[in-house]
Amino acid sequence: MVAMRKLSIVTVCLALGGLAVAQTPAPPPASKPMSTSLGMVVFPAKGQTAQQQSQDEGECYAWSKGQTGVDPMAPPPAAAQPAQQAASQPESKAGGARLRGAARGAAAGAVIGEVAGDDAGEGAAVGATLGVVKGGAESRKQKAAAAEQQQASQQQAAQQQQAAQQQQLDLFKKGFAACLEPKGYTVK
Repeated sequence: MVAMRKLSIVTVCLALGGLAVAQTPAPPPASKPMSTSLGMVVFPAKGQTAQQQSQDEGECYAWSKGQTGVDPMAPPPAAAQPAQQAASQPESKAGGARLRGAARGAAAGAVIGEVAGDDAGEGAAVGATLGVVKGGAESRKQKAAAAEQQQASQQQAAQQQQAAQQQQLDLFKKGFAACLEPKGYTVK
């Protein structure tokens, strides 16, 4: 009976021990090399260890950063937003377009009203109303054209900025590779 109890205790202990071992977390994955973060592949052609490669990459990163003035791990600077200033200007001109349209319409309406029916006042009123409508339509067209032009300008500026950032990254990568190759690495 005592032997049976000992056997049961040993069996339970082994089962619980096996569960504890099975539940230990897997080791964390090795951090990826700096070159991989830059989109480059570096092969240790002279049999360098992973630790040596990491050290060499760190030194070459610092060297390339110092030579080029580019730090690809730093976020790019934020672009200025001149759109807010440009948006406020067309609104102040909108009332002017309607006013000018009303004045032109009133003048034309007065002339037509005088010639057609000897009532310059009524012709001026009708002409002014039409002038306001036409002035508003012209104002909307001008605003739309200005908005399209501004959007195209912003897209072009964003593309230029993106191209400049890519050019800087390419320059950094050249420096990084130029530093690693003499240390016995193949860089692609």
